[in-house]
Amino acid sequence: MRPGARAGGSAGTGALCVLAASVLWGTTGTTATLAPAVGPLAIGAVAMGLGGLLQALIAAPRIRREAPGLRARRGTVLVGAVAVAAYPPAFYTSMRLAGVAAGTVVSIGSAPLASAVIERVVDGRRLSRRWMLGAALGLSGTVLLCLAEAGGGRSGRGAASAGPTVLGIGLGLVAGVTYDAYSFAAHRLISRGVSSGAAMGSVFGLGGVLLLPVLSVTGAPLVASWSHAAVGAYMAVVPMFTGYVLFGWGLARVPASTATTLSLLEPAVAAVLAVSVVGERLPLPGWAGIVLVVGCLAVLTTPARTTRRPAPEAARRRMTEVPGAAGTGTAREPGEPVSAPPRG
Repeated sequence: MRPGARAGGSAGTGALCVLAASVLWGTTGTTATLAPAVGPLAIGAVAMGLGGLLQALIAAPRIRREAPGLRARRGTVLVGAVAVAAYPPAFYTSMRLAGVAAGTVVSIGSAPLASAVIERVVDGRRLSRRWMLGAALGLSGTVLLCLAEAGGGRSGRGAASAGPTVLGIGLGLVAGVTYDAYSFAAHRLISRGVSSGAAMGSVFGLGGVLLLPVLSVTGAPLVASWSHAAVGAYMAVVPMFTGYVLFGWGLARVPASTATTLSLLEPAVAAVLAVSVVGERLPLPGWAGIVLVVGCLAVLTTPARTTRRPAPEAARRRMTEVPGAAGTGTAREPGEPVSAPPRG
């Protein structure tokens, strides 16, 4: 079985799971703005921390059954867990500094390139022309979205100060690398025979444990009001728990590089919500970027055409043989009628 393909699952179903997860993730930045008194570290810790622990709790029976396989690949589990713990502080701080649209665009838009490099170096995986075309469209779209945001899209106030924006973009790149790292780790576990539930539950559960100290130090504002608590609960249960369950199902059916490229839908959703809910302004190049991202998704999710190749000459001759006596056959030309075998 090739890496990324599991029995009983189709690439189309996997792509739909990743796209559904990306839509849920696209709501996180806008939801975080509904709790302005809660810092990005607390938002990230409650989202990925509690969401990860919830995944581990639901997947506990599978994790127990598959514990020997997970122990044999504990290095991969640990790498994925550390990446899970590092991702939310970088991602949510990036959005706080550079804006919802730009932070999401850089964080998610940089992941496909990192994924391609890792799969090429570690697994020697060749990238298809379709993937390269889709990645080119998607990355071009994310660049346009980022430029539009940097050009003065935040709340109509003109260009943000350069320092925080640059720092936010840098943290977005860190988030992109860590996002791909835990995606690759989970996909590697799944492709080595671990179920998606056990793989995602172990990686995100351990990552959630690593985030608990951050939550204990920064999480007081989350319990200061019902609205803040509701934001924290939504982040943990909907985009993080449900989204990553869907993502795990997708990783069981498509390669990590395809999954991270399909997740480019997330910054497009985030940009639209940032404009319609948060009040950020998106210039025309930003909307063009969204169109390119949608084009990327169309390229990657449209089923490939399969063409029937002509049979080799030897095979065609075998198909046109006429049974003869003593187990021998007489070849005929295509289109020649078959004569009855001689009677004895």
